[in-house]
Amino acid sequence: MSDTIVKHTSVTAATMVAFALIGTALLAYIFNITREPIEKNEAEARLALFKQILPDERYYGDAKHQHDKKHPDDQDNNILNNVIEIEPNALLGNKTPSKAYIAKLDHKFAGVILEAIAHDGYGGDIKLLIAIRADGTISGVRVLAYKETPGLGDYIDITRGNWIKLFDNESVEKTPAEQWKVKKDGGKFDYMVGATITPRAVVKAVAKTLQFYAQNQHTLEQKSEHLSESAHESGH
Repeated sequence: MSDTIVKHTSVTAATMVAFALIGTALLAYIFNITREPIEKNEAEARLALFKQILPDERYYGDAKHQHDKKHPDDQDNNILNNVIEIEPNALLGNKTPSKAYIAKLDHKFAGVILEAIAHDGYGGDIKLLIAIRADGTISGVRVLAYKETPGLGDYIDITRGNWIKLFDNESVEKTPAEQWKVKKDGGKFDYMVGATITPRAVVKAVAKTLQFYAQNQHTLEQKSEHLSESAHESGH
């Protein structure tokens, strides 16, 4: 009786192990065949968002280049590949390393898309993408994620309104530091009555990002040159 139980237990255990191995192999197979299309779709979605705030001509060049099938693969102009890691910085609000996407035109630094986080939103963190041209002017700003009140604080989202476009072409030269506030606080930026905390947090985050760019522009330009050198050495 004891031997029968041991034998039965061994068979059951072996069967469970076999099913576990088969299941793991199946999951690995599914992951491998779906990973590439998922990554491709994510890259296309991010690139589409990038184009909203930093138009093609800022890094693709003229219309001829935009229709050249080989051009998007050029390391000099593939903004998704021209990435620099940014260490945690109080001005950007990133508590972990974030990414800076470098735009280049004719092998020269043309601008950057930075990730920033406003930690003082009404509903929590507000994640932003901020595109800044080489001359320090804002090309565009978009909200990546937020938890603001639907129908009230969510007007910072481009799909809810055009408020976020108030930052287009802004800069520290155009608008003095003391004006980077909502009008209620004595600044120049409009806001929706009853929803002051949300725009206040975004304005503050954008202003800090411009400060970061002003302090680190030279470093970003230097690192963008290294990107070109690395691409050249690797055969791109």
